[in-house]
Amino acid sequence: MLKRYRILMIVPLVLLLMLVRYFGPKLFYDPFINYFESDYLTAVFPDFEMLKLYFYLLIRYLVNMIISLNILFLIFEKDSVIKFVFKFYGIAFLILGFVYFIQLKMEFSNGYLFAFYVRRMLIHPMFLLILMPALYYQKLSQK
Repeated sequence: MLKRYRILMIVPLVLLLMLVRYFGPKLFYDPFINYFESDYLTAVFPDFEMLKLYFYLLIRYLVNMIISLNILFLIFEKDSVIKFVFKFYGIAFLILGFVYFIQLKMEFSNGYLFAFYVRRMLIHPMFLLILMPALYYQKLSQK
């Protein structure tokens, strides 16, 4: 596929990521949005429904993952890259989801910052920003 067409196809995908970020608080259940936006050091730990929180966390993660996979495919055009990234996203969700679950059960007793960043990795397309330069470097080093 021509480079300019790939770029033209990436732009709407990036806009979709931005829309997910913008409409996230309205579309996805997450009582911790207001908690972390306020003075969370003195705020009361919010009540939440664990299953509902994880369901919406999974949905948001999957939406970001699908858009990110499409962006990476348009950039690298290799099935092997997409298979690796898909496995990476799956393993990352299992590990980070488990860690976040433990943090929620402990009500962030070992600190708010760690839980904040684990949550951020789950609800934002941070892996796209991490994997894109890493995969590009690998592509250059293989030449």
